[in-house]
Amino acid sequence: MPDSLDAIDRRILKALQRNARMSNVELANEVGLSPSPCLRRVRLLEESGVIDQYVAVLNGAKVGIGLTVFVRVWFKTQDAAVTHQFAETVRNFPEVVECYLTTGECDAIMRVVTADLHAYWRFQADYLTRIPSVQSVKTDVPMETIKRSYELPLG
Repeated sequence: MPDSLDAIDRRILKALQRNARMSNVELANEVGLSPSPCLRRVRLLEESGVIDQYVAVLNGAKVGIGLTVFVRVWFKTQDAAVTHQFAETVRNFPEVVECYLTTGECDAIMRVVTADLHAYWRFQADYLTRIPSVQSVKTDVPMETIKRSYELPLG
């Protein structure tokens, strides 16, 4: 499906990335279609997996999860078993909201959210550094958020 996205599909996707709660009628008006063909296109985008899911983006500070940190992780070894064990363990930590295996200086990068710095310290000491495959962890604490977006640049 991604190869067959036309200009209208892209307008639909851009609009839904900005506001997935808009009604089909509002969406149809915004992209220049009548409601039935618009809904049909949205369904096709969902069925093909282009639209992966709909979510509500929360304000972490207002729900008591005000700290975001970025964690670089180095493994003891880089074999498949170590990588798999790390991935399976990290998937079970709700504090880890993003995790990527990487090339370069470190083996993984994570975005971790907690209530505050003390809560992160406890998470790191009690869970993260106790993963058997983890050799070391370096944490970067951002001072200010300049930009945060969930919209993909569709052109």
